[in-house]
Amino acid sequence: MTDPQNPKPLPGPPEPPAEADGGPRPADELRRSEQELVRADKYRRLIAAGVDPFPAKAGRTHSVTELVEAYAARSAEEVEAAAVSVVVPGRMMTVRLMGKALFFHISDGRSKIQVYLRTDKVGPEAYELFKLIDIGDILSVSGTLFKTRTGELTVLCSSYVFLAKCFHPLPEKWHGLQDAEIRQRRRYLDLIMNPEVGEVFRLRSAIISWLRKFFDGRGYIEVETPMMQPLAGGALARPFVTHHNALDLDLYLRIAPELYLKRLVVGGMEKVYEINRNFRNEGIDSEHNPEFTMLEFYEAYRDYHDMMDLTEEILCGLCADLLGKDEFPYGDQVISLKRPFRRLRFREALAEGSGLPAEAFDDRPRIIAYAEGLAPEKKPLTYGRALDVIFDKRVKESLVQPTFIINPPKDVSPLAKSAPGAPEEAARFELMIAGMELANAFSELTDPAEQKARFEQQAEERMKGDEETHPIDLDYVQALEYGLPPTGGEGIGIDRLVMLLADRRSIRDVILFPLLRPREEK
Repeated sequence: MTDPQNPKPLPGPPEPPAEADGGPRPADELRRSEQELVRADKYRRLIAAGVDPFPAKAGRTHSVTELVEAYAARSAEEVEAAAVSVVVPGRMMTVRLMGKALFFHISDGRSKIQVYLRTDKVGPEAYELFKLIDIGDILSVSGTLFKTRTGELTVLCSSYVFLAKCFHPLPEKWHGLQDAEIRQRRRYLDLIMNPEVGEVFRLRSAIISWLRKFFDGRGYIEVETPMMQPLAGGALARPFVTHHNALDLDLYLRIAPELYLKRLVVGGMEKVYEINRNFRNEGIDSEHNPEFTMLEFYEAYRDYHDMMDLTEEILCGLCADLLGKDEFPYGDQVISLKRPFRRLRFREALAEGSGLPAEAFDDRPRIIAYAEGLAPEKKPLTYGRALDVIFDKRVKESLVQPTFIINPPKDVSPLAKSAPGAPEEAARFELMIAGMELANAFSELTDPAEQKARFEQQAEERMKGDEETHPIDLDYVQALEYGLPPTGGEGIGIDRLVMLLADRRSIRDVILFPLLRPREEK
């Protein structure tokens, strides 16, 4: 097909895009469906008619959501009296032809509004041209607002502008996009078809914004610490390794910002926080993604009891301000954020929820053997790490309502002070909600000699095969030698927090682009 005003051949349909994971499509998927061929032909016909199918800019007076929020609840008489003229863009999601008129809906990803297009309003040429527009195409509609006899807010179209062609048919609304993996691989399509998904990520944005305002309002300083570190410290986890060519130096994607944030407290920045990514080379499941977002904050002259009080204030305030209440549904449970949260010692939680008799925990070899049976991939285990495994595998799922688990074993807390009067326990808590660890906090270890000894003990465990232990960070020890004041520190998992408040079971549902295995060609 050629344009009579331009003898050059008109462009054909674009090449099929690569799969969302970046890999090529299998050969049988390169074949276009009949609908795709029809859409490509309409694209060529639009060009032949002098329409720019991808203009650089579009006018807009309102978004769809703005119109719906402002006028949907008003009466037909009120809308008519307002005489609202609009230019509103959106993606066409439905169309219904009625002779010389048609109705269609456009969406901005949050809301949709009906458009009424008549031949006598737009003219016969524009009406006929509209037949080249498909569901999924993006256009801008100009006209006036009114309400139909059924009470639906509608734009009486006086003109329209084509903005973008959709070359693929959208999934059928009720059955076409249910596969969770497809939704995660093609998040753009998930957002088009499922407006509630966009609301999850708007909630995520609101949560992060609220947290920033909270800490800024209390005199904390937001900082940024290195993503690439010469030593992977701050948590017990396996790191990702990369290499800097110019320096010929192996570096690690950070597993936590903790040691750098505490260096800042040494330097006199008494209240600091960071919201950023951590990376851990670990398994993927409903609660874990190798790349995730954490809030970490540190305050001088505080301890872990102060951090518990502050955590209650954060979560209760966040829930009240964003949800308007102090409880929310999660699955078939209702989570209550009424203060104070329950506080339960680690050993008491084990006795209460593990199914093992209390006296069994005094038999250390038996407990270690039992834990290694629960998690053989973690062998060999120390007694403290064995207790931690039992808690993870047998106890945490039962902790539905907010519960601070306090004073876990010291040997899984190498950066925390010992608990007062309990030298084998750490001055630390983990906040459990709905069976998930949401927060982790310490009274930070400030004694450089003890910290070095803890690092050396971790090095011994590494020699025995534990790849999640801390390396010896002598630079951090030297920083402590200049004096770290008593300090409370805490990390809160942003992704899990969003899961809770958005009532989502999988971390993949609250990360826009979760890590997925590349799709294998068949």
